[in-house]
Amino acid sequence: MRAAESTQASSGHHHRNHVLPLTGDVARLLRREPGTPVTVRIRRRDALPVVIRTWQDEAAILKALQGVLPHAPACLVKTPDCSVHSYAEGVPLSTICGNGKPVDTLVIRTLAGLLARMTQVRLSALPALPRSWPANHSDSQAFLRTLAHLADAEIRRPNWSEFGGLFKALGVSDDALLALAGRVPAMTRRPYSLLHTDLHRDNLIVSYDGDPPLVCVDWELATWGDPLHDLATHLVRMRYPDSQWDEVIEAWAEAMRERRPSAVKGLAKDLRHYLDFERAQSLYPDVMRAARSLRESFTQKSLDEATVEVGRALREAAEPLRLVNVPARDEIGRALFRWLASRGDQGVSGRDWITKAFGWQPDPRLPENPRFPASAVREALLAEGAAPAHRVFKGTAHLNSVVRVQGVPTPVVVRRKLPDVSRREPRYLSEHVVLQAIQESRVRVAAPEVLALGVSYPNDQLSVHTYEGTHIDRPPVHPVNGLLPHEADALVDQLCELTRVDHALIDPQAGQVDFSEWLKEQLVGLVRDLPKKSLQLARTLGLPDERRLREILSVRRVSHRAPALLHGDLNPWNLVRRDDALALTIIDWEMALVGDPLYDLVRHMHLTPTRPEIRERMFLRWQRRLSPEYTRDWGKDWFVYRRIEIVRSAYIDLDRLATGSGLDAPNVRRAVDSYADTLAAATASLGLSVPATANPCLARALA
Repeated sequence: MRAAESTQASSGHHHRNHVLPLTGDVARLLRREPGTPVTVRIRRRDALPVVIRTWQDEAAILKALQGVLPHAPACLVKTPDCSVHSYAEGVPLSTICGNGKPVDTLVIRTLAGLLARMTQVRLSALPALPRSWPANHSDSQAFLRTLAHLADAEIRRPNWSEFGGLFKALGVSDDALLALAGRVPAMTRRPYSLLHTDLHRDNLIVSYDGDPPLVCVDWELATWGDPLHDLATHLVRMRYPDSQWDEVIEAWAEAMRERRPSAVKGLAKDLRHYLDFERAQSLYPDVMRAARSLRESFTQKSLDEATVEVGRALREAAEPLRLVNVPARDEIGRALFRWLASRGDQGVSGRDWITKAFGWQPDPRLPENPRFPASAVREALLAEGAAPAHRVFKGTAHLNSVVRVQGVPTPVVVRRKLPDVSRREPRYLSEHVVLQAIQESRVRVAAPEVLALGVSYPNDQLSVHTYEGTHIDRPPVHPVNGLLPHEADALVDQLCELTRVDHALIDPQAGQVDFSEWLKEQLVGLVRDLPKKSLQLARTLGLPDERRLREILSVRRVSHRAPALLHGDLNPWNLVRRDDALALTIIDWEMALVGDPLYDLVRHMHLTPTRPEIRERMFLRWQRRLSPEYTRDWGKDWFVYRRIEIVRSAYIDLDRLATGSGLDAPNVRRAVDSYADTLAAATASLGLSVPATANPCLARALA
């Protein structure tokens, strides 16, 4: 329908709105005076699916409002792609009172009155509800759970193929909303009513003549449910100053007591649950819109603005979604940049700048691999940002993205060091040097091959390895509950094979110091360098300071054994199950070192659930397969290494609890979840006890 040339136009997330004067023929058809302004709403075909829709027909919602909110827009004409609404004379509140600015008390009270009047709309006047709706129309808990499931189904899932990898890089898992739904607590029952659910400053029209003072527009996201949900969405989307929240809540409660007193029940207790949901579900459209905005105009300024917006959304959603670590600004910006660069030439303005910036600088320490030349590396880096969520794995220190490269028969993994990651346990050798030595020695050790090493924009250290999972679209399987008998045998065999690697090429100084004494001194140094907060908490719980720890450890000595290459961190997530005789691939060699081979075996048993019969099986096989120079006196010495590792875990896991570092990694999460047991074992092995003066609440919290 063509009414006339547009006199005003605005663009929302879901529609383009044009204000037009009606021409003669159309005016007569609609029984309006010629020149009467109307709003033509054209649905945006390029809009992201980032909203929950209860009803598809906005016209039917507007019809139900007549009589209750008589000044709400009326739908005059509708087609599948557009509709014509009566025009609300006035100016959007956003143009005279922008986000973050205080809202006048009269406006707040008028708004509260509008929300209260919505409760007078009868369900029978509205379209039929979806079958998924709660049967009991006062069950607040069921309503909020339904909202969380709908947000997952209608917002997250349709966009996960395009944005899932980005969310994983930002630390958001694919089941975050479903987990939120499962945590909805018991809530006070309140009668359902009509809700607007999108009442922000752009959707509030301040009339010119004051009759009525305010008009609500854009009803397409209206729903039927707990009125407290409408208050929560309004509070968040209106961007009120913090100082006005109490005023708005009280005005809403006062207006509701006049129209629907039962809607106010449980307000103080339950409002926060709806606020949590609003902040949680808003994360998804906010991140996706910020990322999409970069395709429309890419500059350093637009990247900075998108980074700030995503950071804000992550911080607000962190608590309700239980995001363990919100990435730092640099990490967010780099994730957005890689996502954008992976889009190719699909309409990204500023693409020349991206192409220039997305080069990479090879590390001269690793010669170019003829089977994976520089062109293959560039292709892998461009594919990295588009990797779907199930191919992106975030660990304590690396972001790993599994990709395919044309002409390369097997998948590869791009490993990027995460910025601003502080690991308490030091690294002694270069991972690529260790993996090269394993390959060149031709020992029967299943480990990744390093294909490339270098730096990419903006100064990101990266490496490309062969991917060691069994299938690119299935996550690698780790023995998180312990090794099966044949896996235990295979791991022992591979550790024995490491003794055949010429460690002198990796660490020429190896063998010149007493390994066990060096190891103890490294633990003492770790304790000395802990942050003040962690040290204070350690003292409170009875763990000794560095001087006392050195005294206690000094009396425990072990026999000398020939040195060998060690992995250094054989936790279950660094072991990948495979379908051949080797049974396990050993990944993540960043903590490799040269030392006593008994230590590698004992540390593995400390980090991995190991049944007594599996432990005995591994020790006996290890002793039989190695010469005495590697195994002498192991029976009495392994307890010393075990105690050292228990004590190490007591300090490191306490530091993780105190600082929140690395808690999103599964091995770290499991370790800190059992910290009370770790602390008890550590103090017992040191011959100490938890001080009687320790705060009992602290002990219970750790348990």
